Amino acid sequence: MSEQLKFSVAMSVYINDKGSYFNQAITSIIEQTVSPSEIVDVLAGPVIEDIIYILESKKKEVKGRIEIKIIELKKNVGLGKALNIAILNCSYEYIARMDSDDISVKDRFEKQLLCFEKMKGISLVGGYIYEFLDVPKQIVGIRTVPEKDEQIKEYSRKRAPVNHVTVMFKKADVIAAGNYRDWYCNEDYFLWLRMIEKEQKFYNIPENLVYVRVGKDMYNRRGGKRYFISEIKLQRYMLNKKMITRTRYIKNIFLRLVLQILLPSNIRGIVFQKFARRKLV
Repeated sequence: MSEQLKFSVAMSVYINDKGSYFNQAITSIIEQTVSPSEIVDVLAGPVIEDIIYILESKKKEVKGRIEIKIIELKKNVGLGKALNIAILNCSYEYIARMDSDDISVKDRFEKQLLCFEKMKGISLVGGYIYEFLDVPKQIVGIRTVPEKDEQIKEYSRKRAPVNHVTVMFKKADVIAAGNYRDWYCNEDYFLWLRMIEKEQKFYNIPENLVYVRVGKDMYNRRGGKRYFISEIKLQRYMLNKKMITRTRYIKNIFLRLVLQILLPSNIRGIVFQKFARRKLV
């Protein structure tokens, strides 16, 4: 791999993260067909001892091949602020995101780096996610996203156009857009919108890049007053920036009101799975 395509992986870890899940996540990074040059782990407040043990073990395992940076924060500052710190501490121009309980497909990074090499001028490469319960073979949903830049920009007017846990992006472009900021449950969507404002180009590989671990009630929990208010503020931001029309704004708010506030949680889960996710054929 050429020097300019060395890359970092940015992660954040929390008190409720399980050691066994974290071990699977970081192992899937280390065992990639093209490995990162560094992994930046932000410990957002105290974490369980298993996490520390795994990090120290992995540091010894990959010594001389991958640098593992550990940044310890005194308290949980939220995902947006934690990732802001992670990005600033990454050493390389290309940065991949990874959650602490997901599993990357073995050649994920290789495919994303090839996109950057072949498609000059793009700022971000993402892909699909396969959601699973206990083991990756137990797929319960697939979130597909548009492939090409124009399609991605159009889709962004309705929903987040990129699967956050799949992205690899250019550090300079993320910084130019203002980096991650605190925005409840929408830190990623808010960043994509600001990158779009900067006329940066996106691409989504039309295949699975990450197996995402979900709980049985995850879809049911995609609601509540705080979640809805966060969504309203984001839609208002888009309206004020003329990224959406007032008609689109009203439609977006109405759909979210029904889904996140008016529907009972058990019905919300059924609707979410039926209309927002595909089944594996």
